[in-house]
Amino acid sequence: MRSILFLPCLLLLFSCTSEKKETSFTATTTFEASEGTETATYAEIIDYYTQLADTYTSIAMYTMDQTDSGKPLHLVTFNPDRSFESEFSEENKKNILLINNGIHPGESDGIDASMMLLRDFATGKLTAPENTIIAVIPVYNIGGALNRNSTTRTNQNGPKAYGFRGNARNYDLNRDFIKADTKNARAFTALFRSIKPAFFIDNHVSNGADYQYTLTHLFTQHNKLGGPLGNYIHTSLMPQLEDSLHQKKWDITPYVNVFNRTPENGFSQFMDSPRYSTGYTTLFNTVGMMVETHMLKPYKQRVEGAYELMKSFINIADKDATLVSELRKNAPLNHKAGRYYPIAWKVDSTQTSMLNFKGYEGTIIPSNFTGANRLKYNRNKPFTKTLPYYNYFSPSDSVIVPKSYIIPQGYWTVIDLLKLNNIALTKIKKDTVIDTEVYAIKSYETVQNSYEGHYLHYKTTTTTHSEKTIVRQGDYVVHTQQEGIRYILETLEPSAV
Repeated sequence: MRSILFLPCLLLLFSCTSEKKETSFTATTTFEASEGTETATYAEIIDYYTQLADTYTSIAMYTMDQTDSGKPLHLVTFNPDRSFESEFSEENKKNILLINNGIHPGESDGIDASMMLLRDFATGKLTAPENTIIAVIPVYNIGGALNRNSTTRTNQNGPKAYGFRGNARNYDLNRDFIKADTKNARAFTALFRSIKPAFFIDNHVSNGADYQYTLTHLFTQHNKLGGPLGNYIHTSLMPQLEDSLHQKKWDITPYVNVFNRTPENGFSQFMDSPRYSTGYTTLFNTVGMMVETHMLKPYKQRVEGAYELMKSFINIADKDATLVSELRKNAPLNHKAGRYYPIAWKVDSTQTSMLNFKGYEGTIIPSNFTGANRLKYNRNKPFTKTLPYYNYFSPSDSVIVPKSYIIPQGYWTVIDLLKLNNIALTKIKKDTVIDTEVYAIKSYETVQNSYEGHYLHYKTTTTTHSEKTIVRQGDYVVHTQQEGIRYILETLEPSAV
């Protein structure tokens, strides 16, 4: 196992090939040994990857920053062309696909599927991608994985025991990406901004409605991603993935975004704001997708489906590597100073896609326990119906991109997060007076209760006025025309979500 502080500066201690070392390691996962009924414990996962890296030189395991649990985040990579220099150096010509697992450790499908996937690439059972390094976070929410139980996802159809949703401080890590209150989120940011992946998969398990599919996908919203890269997700990547899985008899549908109602009247695409993983990764023009397997399907079936989905995604990402690399390189050019940047979105009901949806009939029945009405799906009454899918969004608010922002040095929490995200800052060398445009909050609405220490404001409006501002030595200027422009705008604009 290799311990690293900053990946781009990493030097491996030996030259690597994809050959196998002498070992007695059998590489059978807990999932396979239990015939698809159990998931590995955290200790078993780390031990498995440690032995896999010791056995195959195409596999490397890195120790990253600490999480709230007191244990470090890990990163495991598959790269048969590993060289003496870092696989994450600027000279690396391959795209990187980052796969995140166990953000909610009760949703363990991706954990087990990734263990088998990397092993099968290392052993040659699967053909290695030529243009892609596969990077896997074995377990993101380590504290939740250590809090193992069999009762907190009572409707889920396996495994026998699993981790808890909250992390070591009971934070929901898939609501913490842009606010970064946890060490987990900060460790992820350091990792993500170091390796700069072109593609990102976050493995989850869905609850809610019942339907015939084992697999659903939740791509980052294509209008919000915008430009040629958003068009690529919508018109190329998503159809290719759906077709590949259909050919393998693993039909997939968009995430069934309904609550306490049936999907028969259609549903909208989920809008992934930057508090969520794919909403955050999109700010750096990473092509992101959440996988949501269906919790009511047997565990063995769900893990096998996640495995096949990732395998198909890797094949597409490898084929399109040059195209996506070029699209990502040009994406920041879409947000020049003086242009409008959308900061809030709404469903565009004038445009829809049609889904050939495979569901079950649902009825409202009285609960045997409470007497209140509840929704029940009848698996003896499957159907296939054409439904409207509202997957087009339009801006509901926007701002003009400024040339730069000024941050007083007293706001060190803001400055620290910008630095963590590799945002270039310029420190002011002497006191001076400059002409600025200053914001003031005019109005906002907020939720009734706080969430993890924050009130989620919305409908924030501002006024602006021009003034001569005293800028002091040690304050910072943040120029917007840099790679992280979208992160800058989403965090420093007071009207942004």
